[in-house]
Formats: sequence, C-alpha cells, structure tokens
Amino acid sequence: MTDQISDKELISVLTSTKRIALVGASAKPDRPSYGVMQFLLRHGYEVVPVNPALAGQEIHGQKVVATLEEAGPFDMLDLFRRPTEVLEPVQEAIKLGAKTIWMQLGVVNEEAAGQARKAGLTVVMNRCPAIEMPRLGISGPAG
Repeated sequence: MTDQISDKELISVLTSTKRIALVGASAKPDRPSYGVMQFLLRHGYEVVPVNPALAGQEIHGQKVVATLEEAGPFDMLDLFRRPTEVLEPVQEAIKLGAKTIWMQLGVVNEEAAGQARKAGLTVVMNRCPAIEMPRLGISGPAG
C-alpha cells in the first residue's frame, strides 16, 4: 500500500488547507484524534469535530457536529475511522466539495481512495499530519 503522494504534494496540501472536518473526533485525551485535533488547532487550522455521539458538546473549544454536511464547507476530510468505515464519509466529502481526503495512521481503503482520486481529490493514506508537518518543516496553513 502506498498513497503515492510526494513530499511536495504533502506540503501543498498542508499549506493550502484551512478548514478540516475531523471524523471520529474524541473527547478522551488518550485517543489519537484528541491530540491530533489539538495539534492542528495550535497550528492555525480551523477544525470541525464530527461525531454523532458527541454532537453539541465541545472538544478543544470547538462545537462537535453530527454530520459532514454540518461541518461544511471544508477543504480536508481527516478520518479517524476503521478502514471498513471510511467509504461512506469519503463519498459524502466528494459530494460536499472537499479537496483532500486524509486517512490517519493504520487507515487504508483503496476503494475509497480510488473514488476520491477519480473525482479529482488528493488522497493521503496511513499518515498523520502531526508527524508529517514537523518532518516537512511546515508550521500550518499559508496566509
């Protein structure tokens, strides 16, 4: 498995993205999505947590929404879901006009990736922005 994305493309995605819908957001500090959301907010991204079970609550001061439609518009869909659970949100993100699908560490779904690429979206799989940004020397979205 490879997401076939170059460092140059990653830099472009991470500097052009402004608003992120984070699916699988958790209010539990020991969960990866909690820490990554905090990291993204600290680095200047607007992050909308998406989790139907927590809708109406706040995580890191951001109101949790139940659906991607409520989170829109957004540039990037950041997925903290099992690989078998990403196809539907990817299809919805395509319809909602997202530019990038980002599947977190351990999340690989070639069918979802293929559909997103066919629709013209950039796909990142099995990576974490909290790891990639320091590695690439990126501090956050550009201007």
